[in-house]
Amino acid sequence: NNAKLRIAGFVHGTDGLGNQNFPPPKGKPIEQSAADFLIEQAKLHPGKVTVVALGPLTNIALAIQGDPEFSKNIGQIVLLGGAFLVNGNVNPASEANIFGDPDAADIVFTSGADVVAVGINVTHQVVFTDADREKLSRSDGKFAQYLCKILDVYFSYHHDAYNIKGVYLHDPATILAAVDPSLMTYTEGVVRVQTSGITKGLTILYNKQKR
Repeated sequence: NNAKLRIAGFVHGTDGLGNQNFPPPKGKPIEQSAADFLIEQAKLHPGKVTVVALGPLTNIALAIQGDPEFSKNIGQIVLLGGAFLVNGNVNPASEANIFGDPDAADIVFTSGADVVAVGINVTHQVVFTDADREKLSRSDGKFAQYLCKILDVYFSYHHDAYNIKGVYLHDPATILAAVDPSLMTYTEGVVRVQTSGITKGLTILYNKQKR
């Protein structure tokens, strides 16, 4: 719904990978849209596909709008988004991914699909500390060195914005919820998203029940 693209270069670097200036990919983008791909895979494997969404929910909302059966066919949607009973990280009301396309988020939450939302009320409890990074930097592994380099900007942002000696592991915590949900506790209920006004992007949870 004409959501403005928001690039958080100040958090992740202008290239999204800590300003490491990696060469651009050589492959060409496929012609099929992300929404059509999701619809296709959900139809081919009904009830078996889990989508882990680590950004705004535009493509998933388009899949829901494009196929009335998508919400039934998809196994589960595990998303990084929302600030439940805590302040947001874009403004006091809103978390970044929901704020990026609140209309899409509300479509997803009200679709009837099995949705698990991992909000910043959870991810702010999962911290990779400066000491953890120092330990990682002593590794000779190429992947460890790669991670240390791309995390430079992310660590600097957290030091300045949150005054903490570490970074919040938003994406890994969300993936963890998909891979091993037993490691977290959950509150079941109905979620709606404020789509306009001063509280645009606010996530509201009703009917709280722990499970």
